[in-house]
Amino acid sequence: MLYAISASVRHPRSNFTSGDRIHGRSLASLRLRHRRSRFHLQRVCLWRPFRFVELANDVNDHMPDHVAARVTALLNQQSRAVNGSKILLLGLTYKAGTSDFRESPSIVVGERLAALGADLVACDPHVPAGAIASLPCRLVAFNETNLNDADLVVVLVDHPEFDAATIARSSRLVFDAKAILRGESFVGEML
Repeated sequence: MLYAISASVRHPRSNFTSGDRIHGRSLASLRLRHRRSRFHLQRVCLWRPFRFVELANDVNDHMPDHVAARVTALLNQQSRAVNGSKILLLGLTYKAGTSDFRESPSIVVGERLAALGADLVACDPHVPAGAIASLPCRLVAFNETNLNDADLVVVLVDHPEFDAATIARSSRLVFDAKAILRGESFVGEML
């Protein structure tokens, strides 16, 4: 059952959200419990790891570091340093259209950029102001003024409220980690 839930939650056309509950447990905690039990099964019962699963988990765990490195390289190409640059993070939640930001890789990307000295500003219509204490940034509205004020806009979550044409038209430089700007003309890169 947990495998079916875990697979259905990750599917792009899933009706489950991270806040849904089954038998009093959130789907995020069921996925974590399932991951731990799967790890236990592969180590104890089979006496050997599934290397492909471990590689996939390793790639997922290091993706925030990769995004932060790509952002740094993109700013360097524009003769700018991360230190002192105003970076607007679009999306902080774990999944588009939800308010669940627990274990969100977007927050890890923000923490990495803040550690490099970036002046962070975030936009997420689903996260209340002050909810994420670990991230030193303020929440702003999604509008052309805030997009234009940023030295770099980083698209981390593809919320339906984020209009791709507005982002492409109003931003000076964009790093699109979710490929929502595919087909749009913009200055920057896609992951």
